[in-house]
Amino acid sequence: MSTPLRSSPLYLTVLSLLHYQPLHPYGIQRLIKQWGKDQVVNVSQRASLYRAIDRLLAAELIAVRETERDQQYPERTVYEVTDAGRTVAREWLVEMLAMPKQEFPEFPAALSLLLMLDPDEALGVFEQRTERVRTALRELDAIMAVEAEHRLPRVTMLETEYQRMVTEAQLRWLESVVADLRAGRLSWSPEELLPFAEPDGTPEDT
Repeated sequence: MSTPLRSSPLYLTVLSLLHYQPLHPYGIQRLIKQWGKDQVVNVSQRASLYRAIDRLLAAELIAVRETERDQQYPERTVYEVTDAGRTVAREWLVEMLAMPKQEFPEFPAALSLLLMLDPDEALGVFEQRTERVRTALRELDAIMAVEAEHRLPRVTMLETEYQRMVTEAQLRWLESVVADLRAGRLSWSPEELLPFAEPDGTPEDT
């Protein structure tokens, strides 16, 4: 067996779907969208799914079950999860659920560099983000309404529930920052920030 793979949401999703039944890549992609996993797993590019399958295959976490041949479709390889894949999938799942991980999303990184903008510019971009997050919250509410209408078990909706809570918290925070910027309670200027640009991170002694 090659060097063990590091866990990733996409790898875990593929293993999880194959846990239920053997599938070809198109079937995996279809189920990811059908089950709403594309809201929490980045599969915007089909190539990333095929790379994930290749790496799981090389690590012997999945295996080729058969090759389907149909006149209407190109030849399709059907994959199944191996015993090792089932074990690793459970280990990854438990670890992801139990252990908070230091992640590096774009938004906090951009916030740390906000000083490059002046307060008026910051107000404009925060207003834009606020509207987009508000729209995202409405979309999550619509998804949850559909899920509730179908009387799905709560365990199948936990990721949407969590996303909604986080999105709502972000919206409330953005609204407070926008309000502070509009009122002038949050403001800065290059002149007052320049002393903090010293290498040691503190103003020079005068």
